[in-house]
Amino acid sequence: MDKRLMKRHKRQVERAKAHVKLSEPDVRTPEQIDAAREASRPAVSRRNDSNASYAMPSNRKGGMMSGGAAKTDA
Repeated sequence: MDKRLMKRHKRQVERAKAHVKLSEPDVRTPEQIDAAREASRPAVSRRNDSNASYAMPSNRKGGMMSGGAAKTDA
């Protein structure tokens, strides 16, 4: 039984090694990396917008609205 388990484990390890995907090195220049970071950042005006829904804390609990009445229109 031990031999069988050892062979099985060995096969599993070999399969896992065959499926390993190595990440490719980042060949961008530092300027390109900085530009990509700047582009991925949210706009400053959005951050200061008090009407933005993503900035407001959610008042919902368990899917019900805070007013107590359920939404009826579809």
